Amino acid sequence: MKRFLYPALLALAACTSTPLTELPTRSDPLPARLPPMKTFVAQSPKTFAARANVDLVRDFLELAFEMESGKKIEHLSRFKGPITIALAADAPPRFEADLTELIQRLKAEARLDIRQTETGQPANIVIETLPRKKLQATVPHAACFVVPRVADWQDFRKNRRSGALDWTTLTQRERATVFIPDDVSPQEARDCLHEEVAQALGPLNDIYRLPDSVYNDDNLNTVLTSFDMLILRAYYDPQLKNGMSRDEAANVLPGIFKRLNPLGEATPSDGLGKTPRVWIDFIETALGPRTSQSRRLISARKAVTLAHDQGWLDNRLGFSLFAQGRLALGVDPDISADSFIRAHAVYAELYGVDNIHTAHVALQLAAFSLSSGKAEVALAFINDSLPAVARAQNASLLATFLMIKAEALDFQGHRSDAATVRLDSLGWARYGFASDAEIRIRLHEIAGLRPRHKTPEV
Repeated sequence: MKRFLYPALLALAACTSTPLTELPTRSDPLPARLPPMKTFVAQSPKTFAARANVDLVRDFLELAFEMESGKKIEHLSRFKGPITIALAADAPPRFEADLTELIQRLKAEARLDIRQTETGQPANIVIETLPRKKLQATVPHAACFVVPRVADWQDFRKNRRSGALDWTTLTQRERATVFIPDDVSPQEARDCLHEEVAQALGPLNDIYRLPDSVYNDDNLNTVLTSFDMLILRAYYDPQLKNGMSRDEAANVLPGIFKRLNPLGEATPSDGLGKTPRVWIDFIETALGPRTSQSRRLISARKAVTLAHDQGWLDNRLGFSLFAQGRLALGVDPDISADSFIRAHAVYAELYGVDNIHTAHVALQLAAFSLSSGKAEVALAFINDSLPAVARAQNASLLATFLMIKAEALDFQGHRSDAATVRLDSLGWARYGFASDAEIRIRLHEIAGLRPRHKTPEV
């Protein structure tokens, strides 16, 4: 289940050129006619990077035999034979294209026997779209979700308080339905598609320590990664069977990963332990809805303290600081800036500056730098981050970076370059944001970061 969403890139697709007279300016940042929507081009499947197989076994067992709540799953369950997937009704062309690309990746990278069938017809996995308001009136905290054993929304509503929807009662999967809002941005719909289809097919848990997975409620990775594809490939390996216990799976998984990831045999373990439930509760309170700002910030601070007490120097420390920085924005700018600086240092040490985690923090630091009149520093954060954002296929994050870059260039007096970059941001914004009104709001917010008067940069 996807809970938290961030404004959040593969090679960038080419865009259609627009006449110079249509370039937006700061005073009128949204042209009368927006450029075409930009989308990401497909990449060739990548070989899985070396990772300790002992860690893969550990992560697989935690993902496959526990729910997000911590409830144990006694038996492995998956679909048997060829898997079919279908839309419940016709969807926008971009959504259908994203589904086609996802299925192609699942075939090529996870080696799944999966195919799309006719819209509106029964399938193992059905994808139904409905208004966000309707979805959240029934499941308030979910951006999107997947449930077993139901055919449609009415079936879900009828059975939602029964034991029929309990994943832990399955020993084999026959049918699941994914529910996704139909009034969100193309990117948000795609992100939901990736996460919920992945859970319909395989593991149901999310693990915060994973740095490179959609099976992580930090939502910093928004499309299935090579790690996720390897987990799904192992999940459907012939040596695993429906109904297997955790111990039975643990006996065969080392052999599976030795075959699928031979380099992982000689790779040292990361030594990371399980995340205490209390830290997860702090993070969920900090980022969840219907909680006061002061309580959310207190919870984020507790998460940071606990991360330090645990001696963590991994993704969980970085994310704790990132959450604290976001929540302190507008409340305590000094704490916010310090949290982002520390989070950026943690992520840069772990993954380098060319990484999606570091990029999420760099966006905030670029905004701080621009608002302080340090355009050159802002541009450095942005330019370091763009390749990672491209590989992560995060259009909303890319658009936001480019909007800040345009303002930084404008501040330096590079008016023509700024206008070109700002226009470029709009093509990505059309994929990353839900409406023209939302794009206009974001443009004006970012335009407001730029100081009125230029001061010497230090």
